[in-house]
Amino acid sequence: MAGHSQFKNIMHKKGKQDAIRSKLFSKLAREITVAAKMGLPDPNMNARLRAAVLAARAENMPKDNIERAIKKASGADAENYDEVRYEGYAPGGVAVIIEALTDNRNRTAGEVRSYFTKAGGALAETGAVSFMFDRVGLVEFDKKAATEDAMMEAAIDAGADDVSTTDETHEVITSVESLRDVARALEEKFGEPRKAALIWRPQNTIKVDDDSGEKILKLVGALEDNDDVQNVYANFEVSDALVAKLSG
Repeated sequence: MAGHSQFKNIMHKKGKQDAIRSKLFSKLAREITVAAKMGLPDPNMNARLRAAVLAARAENMPKDNIERAIKKASGADAENYDEVRYEGYAPGGVAVIIEALTDNRNRTAGEVRSYFTKAGGALAETGAVSFMFDRVGLVEFDKKAATEDAMMEAAIDAGADDVSTTDETHEVITSVESLRDVARALEEKFGEPRKAALIWRPQNTIKVDDDSGEKILKLVGALEDNDDVQNVYANFEVSDALVAKLSG
């Protein structure tokens, strides 16, 4: 996810925060509603809803918005969304996975396909690139929540598979089956995590040149800007020089 993480950093530095936050809140609310509709409307009894609420809180989504999204799931006017996964190739042979929640599969598929075409990539069949990723659990904490050693020790004791620390976060990787137990154990020790969710983790990353990197980052940006797209994963890395250029 190196390239994807770099893209996030670029977006935060570029500003336009109000517009970005409004769109983000809409996507978070959609996931909360879908999660509540699929299970019990209680985050303590519904692991997916719990993860959605954690993600919303991490982005400072107002409590009223969260409660409204949960209540919307039981309302007569609740929208029906389909979960869809798209897979494709970006320039440089980079693999991309897109997760979407849509009320119109044809519209979303057409839009996603057009983004790939404009970027010089191609949408592929489901399963075409997902074998290059592992489906894993991620529990993410702010770096200040614990020292690197304390997080590593607690994560191992809780049954996690791996821990990596960046400049801003501790990222704890688990199996799909143990995500809930690991998240709860770490939350008891360090407080509420920023994120606890299932993700697609690339097995390897591809270093791309700046020309391809710029096209890929524009593709990721277009995908993430789409109202129906919830998550984008890709297996690429770009140079620090390109990050600096696009962050300027």
